Amino acid sequence: MPASSITHLPITKVSRVVSTEALDALAIEEPLEIRLEHGTKENRQVQNISVTMRTPGHDAELALGFLFTEGIIQKQEDIAKIDHCFIACAENKENVIQVTLSEETIPNLRNTERNFYTTSSCGVCGKGSINAIRTVSAYDHQPQIDNFINAELLHQLPAILSRHQKVFADTGGLHASALFTSTGELLLVREDVGRHNALDKLIGAALNENWLPLNKHILLLSGRASFELVQKAAMAGITIIAAVGAPSSLAVQLAEEFNITLIGFLRNERFNIYTTAHRILITEHETTH
Repeated sequence: MPASSITHLPITKVSRVVSTEALDALAIEEPLEIRLEHGTKENRQVQNISVTMRTPGHDAELALGFLFTEGIIQKQEDIAKIDHCFIACAENKENVIQVTLSEETIPNLRNTERNFYTTSSCGVCGKGSINAIRTVSAYDHQPQIDNFINAELLHQLPAILSRHQKVFADTGGLHASALFTSTGELLLVREDVGRHNALDKLIGAALNENWLPLNKHILLLSGRASFELVQKAAMAGITIIAAVGAPSSLAVQLAEEFNITLIGFLRNERFNIYTTAHRILITEHETTH
């Protein structure tokens, strides 16, 4: 049975000086422990890799996307199976997921000392050093395929995303990541209480479909664009990122480094282009000083 993303709790609603009793819909937030089984047939081992606070649903995609964007695995074929820990776990079975690697796959575990405990608001908190959060994308040395989108089409994307944010519509409490084609076709939407989890779910789903690298797509973020989200997008080969909210200075710096077009404040028929502006096709230009 699919995990529920919503719970209902009794609350007291107050309007001016009048109170009423009601049921309110809340987004569920629960821990997910990601375990990795790897090694040769004679020397299999299970290692706890991460605990993240997430909204239940699409857990396998979340685990797959996390392992890929952290550089622990390189491709979908590295995975033999992904299952919730229904047999080996005595309790919290729905909140433990085990990723089993093929015997031929050697995971990159150099960064597992980074203390992968991630809250719903911060996915890089607790990592061992600044160098530990630098990105090495699997697609750095592939031929550059340029990607373009019309500015008028770009304005339409937030409204399209909003119509597909099902849990947010009920709770008002989730972030979303969406994947579009350059012609504005919506391919994927994933929601989560953590913005980094929503993107990991999206990238994990795309990895399952063998769509990577995503260099012909547009990533839309429902909130701000942090360094970590740009880092994950770079790992997936994404070349255009548009955020409804603001980018951080480090996000802009990383986007510049990886030749990513970064857009912020995409709302109300306006947006700012922070890096690599040539990919956005604009019909009229006006220079102001």
